[in-house]
Amino acid sequence: RLIEAGVPITQVTCSAGDLNGGSGDMWDTHSDNFNRLKNNLLPVWDQGCSALLNDLQDRGMLEETLVVFLTEFGRTPKINGNAGRDHWPQAQSVLISGGGYRHGQVIGSTNSKAEHPTSRKVGVEDFCAIVYHALGLRLDDTIIDPTGRPMHLLPSGEVPRELL
Repeated sequence: RLIEAGVPITQVTCSAGDLNGGSGDMWDTHSDNFNRLKNNLLPVWDQGCSALLNDLQDRGMLEETLVVFLTEFGRTPKINGNAGRDHWPQAQSVLISGGGYRHGQVIGSTNSKAEHPTSRKVGVEDFCAIVYHALGLRLDDTIIDPTGRPMHLLPSGEVPRELL
């Protein structure tokens, strides 16, 4: 409804407290990773993501609405002593839909243990370029910082050609 009303950017978050009275990021599965994913997190995520994408598609709004699903970090390829997975900045999965981009593909890969990218790495500045492009911003656009100096939105980064 916010998107229908013209709100240009909407963020939806779901914390552990939303599901089970806990606190913090629901995806921080530092302990009991597999039980939490199977019994709490993934069913809710799957239902919510599917409902949002289907609703946007049914209303004819998906192509002009960029939807991004991600967490703040990737997760360690190895299980810790608490049967959990910790933060891992070397590799992460991000799901992108809508926004006028080409979909139905995987861009990039990791080694067999998901430790680090092995092909077509998409970095943080590339991710920002994807979002900025969907918002109609050019990467070489400049903004004026608080001291009055012009600065580019991004010093580097590009939208992966596979999306265009």
